[in-house]
Amino acid sequence: MAQNDTKAFLDKYASSGVIIDEVQNVPTIFSYLQTIIDENQIPGQFILTGSQNFTLSENISQTLAGRIALVSLLPLSIQELQASEYSTTLDTDKLIFRGGYPSLYQRSTLNPIDWYLYYIKTYVERDVRQIKNLTDLNRFQAFLKLCSGRIGQILNLTSLANDCGISHVTARQWISILETSYLVYLLPPYYQNFSKRIIKMPKLYFYDTGLACALLGLESEQQVETHYLRGSLFENLVINELLKFRFNQGRPSNLYFWRDKTGHEIDCIYELSDRLIPIEIKASKTLSTDYFKSLLYFQKLSQQKQGIVCYAGDIAAKQQHISITNFMDLIHELNKVSQ
Repeated sequence: MAQNDTKAFLDKYASSGVIIDEVQNVPTIFSYLQTIIDENQIPGQFILTGSQNFTLSENISQTLAGRIALVSLLPLSIQELQASEYSTTLDTDKLIFRGGYPSLYQRSTLNPIDWYLYYIKTYVERDVRQIKNLTDLNRFQAFLKLCSGRIGQILNLTSLANDCGISHVTARQWISILETSYLVYLLPPYYQNFSKRIIKMPKLYFYDTGLACALLGLESEQQVETHYLRGSLFENLVINELLKFRFNQGRPSNLYFWRDKTGHEIDCIYELSDRLIPIEIKASKTLSTDYFKSLLYFQKLSQQKQGIVCYAGDIAAKQQHISITNFMDLIHELNKVSQ
């Protein structure tokens, strides 16, 4: 009915409102919605959801600009899982390996590897085919796997292009596709008011660590424990939580990283209107004095007085204006520090 008689379909819900899922499958609906929205002026009358962000974004920008509020819903956060019936089963490697997609928790018998491999296949064969000038899907999938091996690293398009056998321009286009489809994101560097001798290229992360694990070929959470990228996957998991915290509040990302050319680095900087909160992320359960070095250096350089060490251990304390917290309590600690 939505396809054959769009106006009659929408008239049914003109007073009550409706949620329309996979709305991009009927592109003609957007122009009709524009007319109804302009006439009724009822905020939230229609809730539109869709999994194919390419088509959805294009139609929204063309017909509904200025009439909508956009909400990005990422996979489940640790806070959401802690508030659910699955809270007692959570541990570090399981969270990294399983990721945050709801189906993998609602249906505990699902094998994450099988689910993610099907997800990747569906994404590549259905969604990516809609992108113009993308004909070599096998090479694109190889490019996606190469990206998973570079989690937490400075984005090097030349290296990615060479390893995949594509041009630098194509690599840039493909990264853009992965960003648009919410598979990867680029964490920008923070370099305001600091020395010019700093890194100004972004770092590469995945929106879901379970997907990254599948692309890396990991087949169990036990394999995560000994994998050479475990530290990077843990860092990715924690930064994802910060990103979900912002998005779930309807706010844009305020996250950065910082690294100078002498080796000092802050894994994540949480920017507030009046100050910066540097966050050091460590996968270890054992606290080390080395974790404080970069934070203390950054505090001195930036004249900031706060900082957080986020790790997998159980000690919660405060030392030299630096809070120490378990990664599952990071958002709670961040709320306290931000006040």
